[in-house]
Amino acid sequence: MFASRKSGLTWAVHLTVVLLVALWVFPTFGLLVSSFRTSDQISSSGWWKALSTQETQNSPVRIAGEEDEVDGKFVIRGELFPTSDTELSNWGTSSLKPNAYEPGEVADLGDGNTLTVDNRGAFVLSGPASFAEQRSPRVFTTAATPPEFTLQNYETVLFSSRGGEGVGQAFINTLTVSIPATVIPILIAAFAAYALAWMRFPGRALLIAAVVGLLVVPLQLALIPLLTLHNQVGIGKSYLGIWLAHTGFGLPLAIYLLRNYMVGLPRDIIENARVDGATDFQIFTRIVLPLSFPALASFAIFQFLWTWNDLLVALVFLGASDDKLVLTGRLVNLMGSRGGDWEILATSAFVSIAVPLMVFFAMQRYLVRGLLAGSVK
Repeated sequence: MFASRKSGLTWAVHLTVVLLVALWVFPTFGLLVSSFRTSDQISSSGWWKALSTQETQNSPVRIAGEEDEVDGKFVIRGELFPTSDTELSNWGTSSLKPNAYEPGEVADLGDGNTLTVDNRGAFVLSGPASFAEQRSPRVFTTAATPPEFTLQNYETVLFSSRGGEGVGQAFINTLTVSIPATVIPILIAAFAAYALAWMRFPGRALLIAAVVGLLVVPLQLALIPLLTLHNQVGIGKSYLGIWLAHTGFGLPLAIYLLRNYMVGLPRDIIENARVDGATDFQIFTRIVLPLSFPALASFAIFQFLWTWNDLLVALVFLGASDDKLVLTGRLVNLMGSRGGDWEILATSAFVSIAVPLMVFFAMQRYLVRGLLAGSVK
């Protein structure tokens, strides 16, 4: 009975993991594929049809051109798409039946008038009377477009000046913010976590309770007061200011994770080191810190992802000037006020997640070990 319950639970866990992985992998892969597609193909079909020929409904075109008289009939010849290489799959003369005819078929327009359109958009309109006093028909076309991939999207995102100075400078600005804002909290929190885990001093329990309480405080409450303080001390709108802001916002979680992990380390190791005459600093740097690497790595992932994807804190403490604008702010500018450039959106989004993905996959083996620290004995 217990074996069957365990087997069912195992299958449920496996299916849940597969589902969660699919929910992350498929959108990311779709974003990658879309980043190499043109705007027309993105708007006409999903990324899963990127390798197949696309059929799109073009805007109607009204017949126009010079009229000639040939063998007693009035004829107008021309091209529906003189500036593009489009291959038609169907065409029609009514919005109700836009795919009524195959390329090369002759459409009877009434009163002896006929129209034919070939697969390249060349048309021939003929009739017994002059078309000068008649309203020429509209042609509705469906075009078959082969798969098309381009690197122009990445060139636009990385080197174009559409969003100001381009994403390259914003990429450097984001690295300038994210790396120190990840390293500084880890350094401070590691010392604090060791003190709360292995050092005895009055008020330690109150400090631990305060750290847990700060985990639920919304950072938005501190933005304006903290910016006012930064302006008073002269570090407002600077990298130092945003480093300190991210450090303050990230310290409660960092101390909580590291303290829980360090508490679970074998007590015999710490006591033997003290018997051998090691100081607290030596125990911390030579024993506790190397053993706590999984917890350090797990917090580093969270903090780096948070600072890399942040927009609100960056706008508050750095501003929106071109020389300090971070990647998320630059991508907003690239999209423009209407947000219709889907190919730019897809490419920009994939550029923004490339570095976090590399950081996650490089350190993900330590993530679970760090998160489960202190949960079991």
